[in-house]
Amino acid sequence: MVSKIGVEVIIMKLLEYEAKDIFVEYGIPTSTGYVLEDVDNLKAILYKMGLPVVLKAQVLVGGRGKAGGIKFANTEEEAVQKAQEILNMKIKDLPVKKLLVNKPSQIEKELYVGFVVDRNKKKMTLLASTEGGVDIEQVAATAPDKIQRLDIDPIIGIQEFQCREVARRLGYAGKELRSLATIIYKLGRIMHDKDAELIEINPLAVTPEGFEALDAKLIIDDNSLYRQTEFKKDVKDTQEYTDIEKSAMEAGLAYVELDGDVGIIGCGAGLVMASLDVVNHYGGKPANFLDIGGGANAENMKKALEIITMKKGLKSIFINIFGGITRCDEIANGILDFKPSVPVYVRMMGTNEKEAKEILNKAGYELYQSMQEAAKAAVKGA
Repeated sequence: MVSKIGVEVIIMKLLEYEAKDIFVEYGIPTSTGYVLEDVDNLKAILYKMGLPVVLKAQVLVGGRGKAGGIKFANTEEEAVQKAQEILNMKIKDLPVKKLLVNKPSQIEKELYVGFVVDRNKKKMTLLASTEGGVDIEQVAATAPDKIQRLDIDPIIGIQEFQCREVARRLGYAGKELRSLATIIYKLGRIMHDKDAELIEINPLAVTPEGFEALDAKLIIDDNSLYRQTEFKKDVKDTQEYTDIEKSAMEAGLAYVELDGDVGIIGCGAGLVMASLDVVNHYGGKPANFLDIGGGANAENMKKALEIITMKKGLKSIFINIFGGITRCDEIANGILDFKPSVPVYVRMMGTNEKEAKEILNKAGYELYQSMQEAAKAAVKGA
């Protein structure tokens, strides 16, 4: 989710190093390392840090290790080569633009600790497992008995005795129990203080020196943006979104890129969602979600068409307009101003509907009486 202020957006997902910086603020033991955007400064970092090192791609998707985004290096030459390899790669279509350089840890065991908002229970839930280093969903599917769960009262909040109880269930006692319980408690405080939807350490390593957060994941709830102002970034600096999505943000349009070939434009999020559903119903694959919003004019419509036609493989466009404060004739003029190169299928009704139909019919466009008819034609056209 995104809130737009000029060309600023609010970043809901934090990169590993950004989340680790917050961990450090709260006293959670972790190795922050150094962040690179190119290899020019790597040798200086290696001089300070020493060898060996672990090089970790900074992207907002999982599966970095399997994709080759985490590499170990024992020599300077090897580190430079592998750093360049990572910075030249894409992980799940996201280009790697930043790299975290850490000292490798001596791992004896890997745990999982995290908090997530359970919307059904309207509570924060603590999850912990002795099976760290793999997706918690995988553990839940194969060994659910190895996950400790604890619902947190939203009024009282996380309590230290609860953290000690979870650490005890994981098999720890004495000094180790107290240390683990403290990490769990501090993680819960971050969850609360930062209005997070999810926070996790996976893995939380057991080392000869104690516990250490080897990875960090933090997702902020977009409903809290009015007070979580520290998470503002310029849209150009974000990794979470595609280039087309960034262009839409800069234009003030609500756009989400999908993997189909039928472009969809509507006014109002509910109408656009219904448009996606009806395209899917007729066997089509939506290429995007794009809401031009209420009161859109010809320029908004023209820009919307410019943006969705940036997507490769687009075969048709379904435009679904219910004109209230949005004037249908303005939308029609926006279509003519751009003149898409792929077939366009339009359903319009509402304010100045008659004028819009005259404009589009004169230009050779066929208008459909119902959303179903237009969607079906767009799917066939694709």
